[in-house]
Amino acid sequence: MTKTSIKRAGRWLCALLITVAGPALADEVGCVTTAWKLVGANHKVCVDVFEDPKIPNVICHISQARTGGISGTLGLAEDPSQFSLACRQIGPINLPAKLPEQDTVFSESTSLLFKSTNITRLWDAKHNTLVYLAISRKVIEGAPANSVSSVPVMPWGR
Repeated sequence: MTKTSIKRAGRWLCALLITVAGPALADEVGCVTTAWKLVGANHKVCVDVFEDPKIPNVICHISQARTGGISGTLGLAEDPSQFSLACRQIGPINLPAKLPEQDTVFSESTSLLFKSTNITRLWDAKHNTLVYLAISRKVIEGAPANSVSSVPVMPWGR
């Protein structure tokens, strides 16, 4: 196998894993219509909430643009790489003994096969802060769209 064919096979495998991964582990808070469509769903911006799977009492809200129309209704549209991220501490934070410096905490497909929004948690040990970075990822080519939010690990008082 050549390097090119190995890369190509790797891209297809990544696309397959994103497709098979299923729905994201997030709850929809709500959506707001941004453009009315005569046929099919309206274009909208939706807000989802998810908990960091390894850090109890940290939640993140992500807003994402969602394409409507016929292709959006059928799940064939590619959603634009437009999103925003806000993460907050909602209770006492107890960090695991071995917190990785980087860990994917959320992933959601934003097209039928090749595009996803991923949120990675980074650990800034020097500042005792959890940093959450949302990026739009295309299997074939990267996308520069990103958003960042940080949660300083602080005592939780009453």
